[in-house]
Amino acid sequence: MSRPRILLLESIHPVADALLEADGFEVLRADGALNEDQLVARMPGVQVLGIRSKTQVTRRVLEAADSLIAVGAFCIGTNQIALDHAMARGVAVFNAPFSNTRSVAELVLAEIVMLSRGLGDRIREMHQGVWKKASTGTREVRGKTLGVVGYGHIGSQISILGEALGMKVVFHDIIARLPLGNSQPVRTLDALLQQSDFVTLHVPETPQTKGLIGAAQLARMKPGACLINASRGTVVDLEALAQALREKRLGGAAIDVYPDEPESNSSEGFATPLRGLPNVILTPHIAGTTLEAQEAIGREVSASLARFVHTGATLASVNFPEVDLPRTPETWRLINVHQNVPGVLRDLNRIVSDHGANIHAQVLSTHAGIGYLVMDLDSDVAGAVVRDMRRLPTSISARTV
Repeated sequence: MSRPRILLLESIHPVADALLEADGFEVLRADGALNEDQLVARMPGVQVLGIRSKTQVTRRVLEAADSLIAVGAFCIGTNQIALDHAMARGVAVFNAPFSNTRSVAELVLAEIVMLSRGLGDRIREMHQGVWKKASTGTREVRGKTLGVVGYGHIGSQISILGEALGMKVVFHDIIARLPLGNSQPVRTLDALLQQSDFVTLHVPETPQTKGLIGAAQLARMKPGACLINASRGTVVDLEALAQALREKRLGGAAIDVYPDEPESNSSEGFATPLRGLPNVILTPHIAGTTLEAQEAIGREVSASLARFVHTGATLASVNFPEVDLPRTPETWRLINVHQNVPGVLRDLNRIVSDHGANIHAQVLSTHAGIGYLVMDLDSDVAGAVVRDMRRLPTSISARTV
């Protein structure tokens, strides 16, 4: 592919432009997120799309994309992308699961201290001209129990930072995880809720996590405990949380994500049942939004996209099988995405044989409904082979790199 075209949206960090241009991309930009109609109009001729969390890559968008081979989510979540439909159309999706880990962990740690000292209310009062010096209800976090729900990259980082402050850390995850430091796993969510002074949530948005924390779970938390959610907005029932706070069964909350979030920055119009409640910290989905995190995300996703476009490597793809075949000098590489049905590899290899080529190396891996093949040939017939591969009824896409 000569000079692939990439469209970047939502103010992705400019380090991505420099890296992608250095890797031979033609970089296009559009301000902010585009709605579905706008994005459909921009997709023709675009090989790669770069977005953050606001842009919705729907089935209609994917069907309008006549050249798209990859989507880069310059964030952690990929719920805004129709992943299965992208896979069925041969479009690989990449994200940045590691780059904002520290930023999120630091914000959660700050919120733990703020909730323990009621700092949100004291700051607001001082700005209003009210001097209220009081120790009632304020505590040190040292010696308190921190419960981490979801012990992945972020949850385990928070575990380490919490211990550094002298907290006892327990965690619950549906996958067996190696405890870091002195943290201890607990078998059930209920057991974690019952013993934690602070509960912080770090789970993906799935059918299993939707409404994970509702009225029943809030009732099981320790009296006076605090809840922190910097994961996904659908994980917590905010009406039930507001009721628990009004009844003073909980001591406070810090919420960074919401079931419905504005598509653009605005000074007014955002509503949540938590507004105005005491010792509640509300932030506008900024846990991972630091300059360091955005630059690291720009580097991570740009590198994944460049590897995929230029070598076919799918490492870190969320919807493709992971394949990485080292390049060999004086070989010609081709990529084929096809339906995962019997006999396809036989047909593909027959095409190579018909062109008198020798296969130097190949890797085939399957994932759900697709097969992904990376093949190196010893003679310069890759373009002709790809043209014949595209004619197979089982082929979804084929290209040379």
